[in-house]
Amino acid sequence: MAPVEAHLFLLAGQHPGVTAAQALADAHAYGLAAEAAGYAGVWIAEHHFIRYGACPSAVAFAAHLLGATRRITVGTAACILSNRHPVALAEEAALLDELSGGRFRLGIARGGPWVDLEVFGTGLARYTEGFADAVDLLAAWLSGAPVVAGNAAFPFRPVHVVPRPRRPVPVWVAATSAPTVELAARYGFPLLLGLHATLAEKAALLERYAEVAAAHGHDPGAVGHASAHLAYLADDDATAAQTVRPGLSGLLAGTDDYVRLDGSTGSAHRRDRYVAHLLDLHPVGGVDRCRERIRAAAQLPGVRHLLLMVEAAGGRDRTVANVHRLARDVLGLAPTPA
Repeated sequence: MAPVEAHLFLLAGQHPGVTAAQALADAHAYGLAAEAAGYAGVWIAEHHFIRYGACPSAVAFAAHLLGATRRITVGTAACILSNRHPVALAEEAALLDELSGGRFRLGIARGGPWVDLEVFGTGLARYTEGFADAVDLLAAWLSGAPVVAGNAAFPFRPVHVVPRPRRPVPVWVAATSAPTVELAARYGFPLLLGLHATLAEKAALLERYAEVAAAHGHDPGAVGHASAHLAYLADDDATAAQTVRPGLSGLLAGTDDYVRLDGSTGSAHRRDRYVAHLLDLHPVGGVDRCRERIRAAAQLPGVRHLLLMVEAAGGRDRTVANVHRLARDVLGLAPTPA
């Protein structure tokens, strides 16, 4: 089995009392800490109009972090394709892949039925029906082909691909449902699996992926999926849970800012249950518990990248310490020489 790499998943979330500017600066500091601690890479989340995530452009953040680092890969987890023209995103991905010497990784997502679709003018149909057409055009542009024409949803005459990728640019697809898994599998694009799903649920999605990918001529064993996990290391399990619970609850309160097109809202009661679910599911605890949960996650079939969300407890100094302590005591990573 191919080795599993450890990465950070940076939310740039706003804890209560933290400004967006502070959240972004903190996330940048965590990216630099990841390279120093020996992680393989960093992935940046993207959100619009909510405190839960202060980064509205994962591509722009990735570009900044690529320029500030030398070794790690930097990816997006994930760019909301329903809000953007796929060629515009593909051009930026090809540009960053070229400028970074191949260190850029593009993750895309369908997103949700949020007000974003109204603000950016793409409409609900891009979310419900247009995602497959957008993925199709994005895949064509990043394939390395010299010329690409539009499709039925994005009609345009053939144009030259500039800059033309020297190789197919790596693309991951965030997936929580079978239809999105099947769409990614048709192209052989690996999956980005989120925080909320159990290992059993992720394994079921990966099993379906392997079936569809093989049916379309792709080798499932050659695809390196990514799986996101909340991670916090303390002296013991109880201390870890007590430290993370209030910070995670405050962070998730930012999801109340979501404005759905149908007018519905979330609830604090569901949020409390979700916090308990995440603490129970992920490597949050002492060394033994964290190692066991990391080891179990690494056994997911086809997963080659573990994306660790380390910001939940809040506080820059505490989070940087968590980044280094996880690397040293749980993952066994060697620090990068200065």
